[in-house]
Amino acid sequence: MVVMLMSILTGCTTFENFKTGFIEKPQDQKATIQIGIYQPMTGADAEAAEDEIKGIELAHEMYPTVNGKIVELVYADNSSDIYAAETAVKELIVKEPLAILGSYGSVYSMAAGDIIKEAKIPTIAITNTNPLVTKNNDYYFRVCYVDSNQGDILAKYVLEQKKEKKVGVLLPKDDDAAMATATAFTDRIKAETNNDDAVVVYEEYKPGAKNFTKQLEIVRDSKVKSVLLPGSAKDSANIIKQASAMGLEVVFLGDNDWADYEFMKMTDGTASEKNVAFVNFYSADVESSEESAKFLKAYQEKFGAGAVPHDEVALGYDAYVIALDAIDKAPDDATSKQVRDILAGKYHFHGASGVVAFSSTGDPIKTAYISTWENGGVKSLFTMDPQ
Repeated sequence: MVVMLMSILTGCTTFENFKTGFIEKPQDQKATIQIGIYQPMTGADAEAAEDEIKGIELAHEMYPTVNGKIVELVYADNSSDIYAAETAVKELIVKEPLAILGSYGSVYSMAAGDIIKEAKIPTIAITNTNPLVTKNNDYYFRVCYVDSNQGDILAKYVLEQKKEKKVGVLLPKDDDAAMATATAFTDRIKAETNNDDAVVVYEEYKPGAKNFTKQLEIVRDSKVKSVLLPGSAKDSANIIKQASAMGLEVVFLGDNDWADYEFMKMTDGTASEKNVAFVNFYSADVESSEESAKFLKAYQEKFGAGAVPHDEVALGYDAYVIALDAIDKAPDDATSKQVRDILAGKYHFHGASGVVAFSSTGDPIKTAYISTWENGGVKSLFTMDPQ
């Protein structure tokens, strides 16, 4: 990853050539290109998808043209239904978009994967953390980290920022996603410390359990200061509350779900810098690039001074501007395959959420943030740039 990014650093997109490509070229008022928005706009997942769409549409308002052509957003509603997803994406492909953004919900993206691959249209997932979305699909990319990446990032935080060499893990039984996060975390800890015994506590619990006293007593007796909780937000919140009641001086480590205000409420307000740290994909208090400052300014002008965008909004914004940037870099009248080849090549962009590049599997190599809760808001603790 380091070698790849060093090799492309000199060719990264700057704000000035981004501005030139999107804004300053003469516009042909008759010429349009389509970008597809494939999302659950009705059904059970519609509300959860709103932030992704909000970010896309904000970016479209700011950058309505590319290469002198008007950008038209064309929508396809998968209705929060895996069986409707196939029909929705086929109807979208008929409109011949140069790129597609979405869907919220990894299952809907996986349902569309083969169809998108056959149509040769590059598609950027925004918040899909399931590794199967991009696996064996040259046309699917994503702008968020997968579950295992988050475990690796948290391990780096413990090792590099906290300078700790021993850790613990509490994870739910029979949870593949939690296991992937835990494995990446423990593998990094063991490799960097050169110590197979660096993971002092590794305890399982039954998902949905109410009492975690046994596991927390083991944590207390081990004297570790950092413990990974890769399970559900609800179970993790209950563990944090019980640990707080027991007076444990431990920092629990979690994934991006902990950045949601609903998680803070689940902990009954006990989550703070003293006991939680988590991965998030965007930080409003870290100005990682000129584009990130522009994004935050536009968001607050539209939604109110002091409004803080959720991660999903920033990622939706980045998915759109990355698609436009790739279209701008492709030849005039490029095919969707040529746009895909730009993304799959030595691509590098400074977006609202930080530096973004793509690995050979379409997964991001990008800036990551470790944050916590403070006074009812998310506070950044540590920033990791990919280079």
